[in-house]
Amino acid sequence: MALRPADAGDEQLFLTWRNDPLAVKNSGNPRSVSPEEHRIWLHAALGDPDRLLFMAESKEDAVDMVRKDKKGTGWILSWSVDAGMRGSGLEERMVAMLVEKLGGPVCTEIRNENLLSLKIANTVGMREVGNDEAMTYWKLAGPPHEELQT
Repeated sequence: MALRPADAGDEQLFLTWRNDPLAVKNSGNPRSVSPEEHRIWLHAALGDPDRLLFMAESKEDAVDMVRKDKKGTGWILSWSVDAGMRGSGLEERMVAMLVEKLGGPVCTEIRNENLLSLKIANTVGMREVGNDEAMTYWKLAGPPHEELQT
């Protein structure tokens, strides 16, 4: 698996992933977005030095998107997984690869019912540090597990 910076050519695939029913349900903005809304968001994200988007590819097939947003001296991670690849283990490898590249604290916010993402956060070494009615908050406790490092 390889991570590469996302670009404008990824727009349609990212929109498809973003509007997948499970992704919508687990999103911070739980509604589908229009192509125009997505285009505006993507171009703003690609131009923002504090928001970096990566495409994860396995055997030249796009499988995942991971995003990191600068917060103080650390990073907030979020990810989206192609519906056909969910549960394959590739998503843990992708998040672990990005965590390895980052300096500073790493955290994420995950909807309580998003069991797959909760598992991913735990697998890459994050630990739950808070929880409210809707979200679980995670912080990196140490380096990703050895078997996930590439």
